[in-house]
Amino acid sequence: MSLLGARVEGGQTRFTVRSPHADMVWLCLFEEAVETRHPMERDGVEWTVGLPGDLAGIRYGYRAAGEWAPERGLWFDPGKLLVDPYAVELDRRFVQDARLALFGEDTADIVPRAIVPAATMSLPPEPPRFARGGLVYELNVRGFTMLHPDVPESMRGTVAALAHPAIVAHLKKLHVTAVELMPVVAWIDERHLPPLGLVNAWGYNPVAMMALDPGLCPGGVAELRGTVAALHAEGIGVLLDLVFNHSGESDTAGGVLSLRGLDDSAYARAPDGQLINDTGCGNTLDFANPAVRRLALDTMRHFVAGCGIDGFRFDLAPIMARAPGFDPAAPIFAEIAADPLLADRVMVAEPWDIGPGGYQLGQFPANWLEWNDRFRDDVRRFWKGEGGIDALATRLAGSSDIFGAQEPAGGCRSVNFLAAHDGFTLADTVAYENRHNWANGEDNRDGHGENFSWNNGTEGPSADPTILAARNADLKALLGTLFASTGTIMLTAGDELGRTQQGNNNAYCQDNAIGWIDWSGRNRNLEAYVAALSAARMKCLQWYRSFPEPVLWLNEDAREMTLADWQRHGEGWLHCEAGDKNIPFAWTVDRDNRRVNIGR
Repeated sequence: MSLLGARVEGGQTRFTVRSPHADMVWLCLFEEAVETRHPMERDGVEWTVGLPGDLAGIRYGYRAAGEWAPERGLWFDPGKLLVDPYAVELDRRFVQDARLALFGEDTADIVPRAIVPAATMSLPPEPPRFARGGLVYELNVRGFTMLHPDVPESMRGTVAALAHPAIVAHLKKLHVTAVELMPVVAWIDERHLPPLGLVNAWGYNPVAMMALDPGLCPGGVAELRGTVAALHAEGIGVLLDLVFNHSGESDTAGGVLSLRGLDDSAYARAPDGQLINDTGCGNTLDFANPAVRRLALDTMRHFVAGCGIDGFRFDLAPIMARAPGFDPAAPIFAEIAADPLLADRVMVAEPWDIGPGGYQLGQFPANWLEWNDRFRDDVRRFWKGEGGIDALATRLAGSSDIFGAQEPAGGCRSVNFLAAHDGFTLADTVAYENRHNWANGEDNRDGHGENFSWNNGTEGPSADPTILAARNADLKALLGTLFASTGTIMLTAGDELGRTQQGNNNAYCQDNAIGWIDWSGRNRNLEAYVAALSAARMKCLQWYRSFPEPVLWLNEDAREMTLADWQRHGEGWLHCEAGDKNIPFAWTVDRDNRRVNIGR
């Protein structure tokens, strides 16, 4: 099996691309607007050509000829410049244009060209910078840095900004174990956004799975590699959020940009030939296809060997185990486990998609972590006054009802969180009962309708000192619950500052003040509170990796909880401490007084 992509070796530059059903494939080299086409030779299901010399830095793409029969998955149009699925850098960002979907229309002037990478040495293998039980800090590179006053304007909105001393200092103050970067690979806006004057600000619509987005990472692989090294030097790991569930080529009305024009079998289809849409994005990558799994594995290998990445979070992760139904023993899991570069990496699943049987929390491999939305919902419901103490205790103790008995060596698999990139921010959770997504241009229909949120008496902003105090107390109670919980914890960037999205719970298209962190308005009291919580947790991190059984469950009278205590309607007080007095594990929840105390 050949190496796919472009590579410089032995005095020549070789290009190899997969296109099983094409009649002809051309390599297209570009010098400014001048295009030179080189016919490629078929080698089984792949096409290849070698050109003399070191062509590192040259721009290139492909064109493919063959039958045009979209209803049968054949989208061959020589007019379409196609991005190499194995490209690692591009010369520009993707843009929506009607020509991308029109047969015969040439797209060379609007489609990004891949850049031939220079030959580089792989990084020496090192264990991941990560510890279960630690703090994962989810962030959007652009939204996190665009308004930071200490980051130079020229650096704001880029991966390089994450290595700036002011950013590193903030991460260290919070005792962040690893940052989790929302997508940094090249994506395209959804078709409905440009007419609304909006853009995709989150990146969950990729076209080239391993090509860094030129807007976020203008320095390419070297920029990401350098930023990872800088964070590693401070003891901070880096996880990448990867979208292997669909591509930005979308449904049958979408563009021909890459895979669709080369090998449409990458997309799952129903028996009647219709595209399966288990993602809600128009198409679904078919992980029953070995070529799709190879692309995913090679993408991860590239980011580990080339950039030093410590692990990955997978968006709509059940897609990776569908064929078309979800299989907990799907081939991709064994392939990752057997790979020498990937076997020790941190793997985090978002364990749901919108397809049949798509909710799979607790069903991923034993060495994977999983986002636990049951933690989010049960904790919110408790502090809202709707949930019971029994459900809260189960979530704080590691959610054994979902993940089963915990192995002390491996630790709890739950990633506990109160808010994430989608949904209300933490501050908005206690300031809005309803979503306010009018700025998204969909008449407030998008985003989750049920958020288990409350507003403390006024919807949205308030100057009432009583309401502000109540909201602040709620935030501290929620955060105290998170930092008291067993398992790995996740905080979305800015929630420690009291960030708001003005009630928008689906700000994917808000590349503006709604989606950017307002550092000038940070809640420094809340920030200090979170820093103190994290410092205390880090001092005894080993006791948060697995629930330190046996424990004592005590009621407000300092007596062991009885069945009646657990079932008492409205009960909101609970104390838990390790049975071994030498273990400094203890917490107390007091709903009436909006407090969580950690420690004996």
